[in-house]
This record gives sequence, C-alpha cells and structure tokens, in this order.
Amino acid sequence: MIRIGIMGYGNLGRGIECAIKQNDDLELVAVFTRRDPATVSILTEGAAVCNVKDIEEWKDKIDVLMLCGGSATDLPVQTPEYAKLFNVVDSFDTHARIPEHFANVDKAAKEYGHVGIISVGWDPGMFSLNRMYANAILPEGKDYTFWGKGVSQGHSDAIRRVEGVKGKQYTIPVEAALEAVRNGEDPELTTRQKHTRECFVVLEEGADAKKVEEEIKTMPNYFSDYDTTVHFISQEELDRDHSKIPHGGFVLRSGCTGWEKENKHIIEYSLKLDSNPEFTSSVLVAYARAAYKLSKEGQSGCKTVFDIAPAYLSAKSGDELRASLL
Repeated sequence: MIRIGIMGYGNLGRGIECAIKQNDDLELVAVFTRRDPATVSILTEGAAVCNVKDIEEWKDKIDVLMLCGGSATDLPVQTPEYAKLFNVVDSFDTHARIPEHFANVDKAAKEYGHVGIISVGWDPGMFSLNRMYANAILPEGKDYTFWGKGVSQGHSDAIRRVEGVKGKQYTIPVEAALEAVRNGEDPELTTRQKHTRECFVVLEEGADAKKVEEEIKTMPNYFSDYDTTVHFISQEELDRDHSKIPHGGFVLRSGCTGWEKENKHIIEYSLKLDSNPEFTSSVLVAYARAAYKLSKEGQSGCKTVFDIAPAYLSAKSGDELRASLL
C-alpha cells in the first residue's frame, strides 16, 4: 500500500480523499491542517487529523504528501520545504512562474533524496501533455486552448472583492471561434474573441447595481479584456443553481503534413467536468503513484507531467497494460 498524506483539507483535499477510496493500492494515513484538528472531520476511518506543526513526526510514515494549498502564497513555500521530508505532489498553476518553482523544488528534492512532481492537474497537467503530444506529431501547426464552460474560482474571488457583492463567474468559450478552429481556418484570435465571462451576482442591501456592474466589467486582468455579462440574482438562486464547481475545456492543434503541406489535420482533446477540484484530485492521485514508483527506483528531484511515462500512473502492471489498453 502507498501511504498518502494530505496537506490542507479544502475542496482539493476532500477530493483527494475521495479519489484514494477508488484506488486499492493507496491508503490515506493522515490529514494535516492549520486549523484546530478537533474541528476538522474527515471521511476516512482510522486516518489521523494533525496540526501542520506536527508534520515532522510523520517523516517515515508517509510515502507521498499531497499539497493542496494555493499557488499564490502556499505552494511556492510549502513544496520545496516539504520536499525535504517527503515525496510530494502539487497543483501549482501559475504558468509564468513554473520554471522558478521547478528550480526551487528540484534543489530541495535532490538534496534530500525525494521526488517532487509539480503543476499536476488538467491545466497545467493533462492539457499540457496534449499540447506537447500534438506539437511533436504536427510540428507545422497552431495551438488553441479554450477553457469552459465552467466556474473560474479566481475570477469568482475577484467578483467577491467588489464591495457589496457575492457571486460566481463562468468562463465560456466563444462557439464561433471554436468552430473556426475545428474547421481548419487557423484564425488569429484575440483574448476577447476566444472567451466570454458571465457573472451571477447577489447584491448586499444598499449596494448600487449599476456601480457594481461597471466595477466588474472594467476590472483589469480579470474582465476588462472580455465581453462580460452580469446577472443580478437572489441568494436562493445562487445557492440553488450555482453551488457546484463545474469546468472543462478544449485543447486543439491544427496542423498539416505532406511534401507541399497539402493535407490538413485537427487534434482535439476535451474535458467536461462536474467538479473541477475532484477531477484535479484524481489526476494528483495518479501522479502520487508515479512519485512513489520513481522514488523506489532511486530517482530524486523535480518532475513535471512531461517527464513521467504513462505506465507510472497506473496500478496495472506492464503486462496488464499491454494486454488491455495497448
């Protein structure tokens, strides 16, 4: 059995706990929290709930530690720090800072003889792999990534920073742009042409709807570059219709082959997810298995999804994979 620890018990941590239940070769042994452990109730019988301060006591009792913190402030500190004690897996998703994060985790993991797998999930993660495969197969071509329809947690947080507002935001691909790519038209698309944003907002008493709408639509880095629609709804409607965290998207590459590039090809990979954090958790758990296998082989240092052969993700043996999936 591969012994798993979970650092943080929010949406992602709870998703990992559920995913472990579906994998017979994994067991949850401990959840670590910054909260009072007595206030944290988990689903797995027999697993411990501990304060983060006690984590060093588990150094030889955990095979892989799953890090469920945020990419802004948690993971840049936690992943290299805990790579000194354990094999680790994280879902760091600030694309521009991945090279820096990789270098920091690689240094710590190599020094202490552990494996650290970073930026695991669906983007970065599964979408990254599909972009890479498609680029390798069709070197003459163009990449397109569309996200949604789904809840953007970062943009939903941005809405809630507006005074007098609660709500959720959905990212939606522009259907005409997606179809143009699928048709092999190779369009040059601006940010505004690829996605729209739809906000469902509950106003607190006394808040000015017109002012709130203007503040949302002109918010730099979040909404100003997009066609944004703001719907004002009741708290009951928000609770009833927008309580889930769905997401998904599409990765496409349009390319050509032939001596004169006369033949056109489209590669498309898509996801439609009822629960963004639960799907991300399932990807993380598969890569926890890979971290364990690599560590058992004596490997160390930081890895990304590009560095790990698919067989390492599976609980099946090589013989079983060749017989059933190849």
